[in-house]
Amino acid sequence: MRLMFLGDIVGRAGRAAFARHVPGLRERYKADFVVVNGENAAGGFGITEAIFEDLLDSGADAVTLGNHAWDQREALVFIERAPQLLRPVNYPKGTPGRGAGLYPASDGRRVLVMNAMGRVAMDPLDDPFAAVEHELQACPLGEGCDAIIIDIHAEATSEKAAMGYFADGRASLVVGTHTHVPTADHRILPDGTAYISDAGMCGDYNSVIGMDPVEPLNRFVRKIPSSRFSPANGTGTVSGVLVDTDDATGLATSIEPIRIGGCLSQALPPE
Repeated sequence: MRLMFLGDIVGRAGRAAFARHVPGLRERYKADFVVVNGENAAGGFGITEAIFEDLLDSGADAVTLGNHAWDQREALVFIERAPQLLRPVNYPKGTPGRGAGLYPASDGRRVLVMNAMGRVAMDPLDDPFAAVEHELQACPLGEGCDAIIIDIHAEATSEKAAMGYFADGRASLVVGTHTHVPTADHRILPDGTAYISDAGMCGDYNSVIGMDPVEPLNRFVRKIPSSRFSPANGTGTVSGVLVDTDDATGLATSIEPIRIGGCLSQALPPE
């Protein structure tokens, strides 16, 4: 199976880049299943129902979130009727929505997607490792599903790497999100799980992690907020990874970076 995961969409620039590039990428690489993190899609903060539907129309099969999941208050309501939208699985019991979902790929095989949020320098949610363990036991790779993707939305690369090894041999891909900078440590772990500490973002990299530089600079230099953060609206880059899995085991056989559009050096998997 061929899986594509794309990093956090930030604002209009990220949405435009996703709509511009992802349909062609999906067709070019014959991706069976596409996931994108959409927690910064609405003006950099949260997601709306209209934006969520646009992402599905542009080629996403599932959309994950993170610490900005509820910044748009409507998300608390529409997530209940949007099974392809996932908030962190380790939110407390009773939180609207779901943190994991089982979805059909383009050829009918089953993909389990999980969204977990780290706790180092983040909101103190429930234990992400225990929450992921529960889902892995409920739907084991090769038994309940044909591929498993875990989006670990976290600040600390150490926590992301720990999740990679925690799920090694039991998931197809563990991919970090949240820091918006694509890392160069994409690899297959010893027991067959593809891993990268951060997929990067879909957004304008002439920015401070997706935001227009003026206000972040002001806060760093003067320590006095003067306005809200606003997304940079130049040409966006689509960042992520493409993963191939073994049909017999569901484990990864390759992982390649994707960077297309915008100002970053371009990277596309071999065809």
